[in-house]
Amino acid sequence: MNYEQWLASVPAEITEDALWRTEVYRLALFLGDLAWYDVRKLAKNPSMISLSDQLYRATGSISANISEGYSRASGKEQARFYEYALGSAREARDWYFKSRHILGQVVIEHRLKLSAQIILQLLKMVPKYREKRIQEERVVYEIEPLSVLLQNVPLPED
Repeated sequence: MNYEQWLASVPAEITEDALWRTEVYRLALFLGDLAWYDVRKLAKNPSMISLSDQLYRATGSISANISEGYSRASGKEQARFYEYALGSAREARDWYFKSRHILGQVVIEHRLKLSAQIILQLLKMVPKYREKRIQEERVVYEIEPLSVLLQNVPLPED
């Protein structure tokens, strides 16, 4: 499965909503779907049950908070939910890193890079809606272009 195939599988009830035009929402929803495959593999290992639950909650929370923020009337309210999504994206990246021994290097590299793309987009959105900058040091993520990440999507082997 790649991103284009996944896009074609998303129902019209989602794709016809104005929110769908927001790229970071589409990417977050995609990551949430990928996480389904990842947590199924993690959950087979009894010591990973809690981690898999946390990972699934964090990845699901990203797109959910973007959805909720998009629906808010004021820019400050929108920014607040985009900040929650940013926190969840960083949390998901953290859980993915911790699951690297089970999911394998190829899957983890992909998920970390996709998470970084989501984080970068949210870091740009929050100040736009809040009308001020996030006070943190500038970090340069050296990652593959988004088009490469969306074309070659690894899934964990059973």
